[in-house]
Amino acid sequence: MRAALLTEYRHDFAIDTVPDPTITSPNDVIVRVGAAGFCRTDIHLWDGQFDAMQKGAGVDLPFVCGHETAGWVAEVGAGVTHVAVGDAVLLHPLATCGYCKACRAGDDMHCTAGVFPGVLAPGGFAEFVKTNARAVVPLKGSLTPVDVAPLGDAGLTAYRAVRKALPLAVPGTRTVVLGAGGLGHIGIQALRALSQTEIIVVDRNPEALEHARGWGADHVVLAREDRSHVAEVRDLTDGVGAEVVIDYVGEGGAEKDGVELLGANGVDFLVGYGATLEVEILSQALFPETSFVGNICGNYNELVELVALAARGAVTLTTTTFPLEGVNDALHALDEGRLIGRGVLVPNES
Repeated sequence: MRAALLTEYRHDFAIDTVPDPTITSPNDVIVRVGAAGFCRTDIHLWDGQFDAMQKGAGVDLPFVCGHETAGWVAEVGAGVTHVAVGDAVLLHPLATCGYCKACRAGDDMHCTAGVFPGVLAPGGFAEFVKTNARAVVPLKGSLTPVDVAPLGDAGLTAYRAVRKALPLAVPGTRTVVLGAGGLGHIGIQALRALSQTEIIVVDRNPEALEHARGWGADHVVLAREDRSHVAEVRDLTDGVGAEVVIDYVGEGGAEKDGVELLGANGVDFLVGYGATLEVEILSQALFPETSFVGNICGNYNELVELVALAARGAVTLTTTTFPLEGVNDALHALDEGRLIGRGVLVPNES
């Protein structure tokens, strides 16, 4: 099959042929890839930030990235009964074991024996990808793989943070969303669909902010190098700060903004990453009783909920599609901040 291969860090992907995946277990599912989201994590993989983790798991270059995958079932193991060849599906990013303590508790993303296609196993930047039955979410109605692929990780991670924030984001509260990009544009819609909190969106891209109003933002604020946007947001919260911050950026100064924009008893939900969070404990954590909550991916049931929102039209993806051969166009558009929403590779047409 054709695949986009990461052959060397910070070099363009190479299109080449690799062996097709094969069924080796009764629960295996092989999917013909109809869409694969290009994620900021793929940039971090391309940068080599996962090199130590991958080598520790016995994974080396060349490697097939792609962990936001949707398509059509091509082959199933003997134990798979809930999907059949030809079914349209979205994949949870982890192929989990189902037996460990985390799986028993429904914490799919903390499975101790899971396989992570696109990070620790060959992923969706190819014509076919291998996962297992526990990772497969059937698509119903008119949803297509291109409609939903980035929901598999970006959408799921964004949604999980919103779900955690909901008990705090009640009517009369203010929620600051940092970042209106690939994660943020999904999180804003989910937050609007599920709550009546006042949503303030901060981003450095004016075009993304214009879109944010349509996604459900009540206020949009342009992030500036002089950080004057912090005072602007504080004014929108009557000078007391927000009850909730959801940081979909996690670098470039956003991590500092999140701390400064919270009010007393505020909670900073950390989703984006790349920077180091530095907090003056007495004044920024202890006295205001600030909480910091990490978010990684989400569980299978949360992905089913998100797909249900997409089927209702409450969450829609803003995407730019690329053929598999256009993988480097997608790479550079994302790395240079030129994408609005998500870039999606389309290895196979329907």
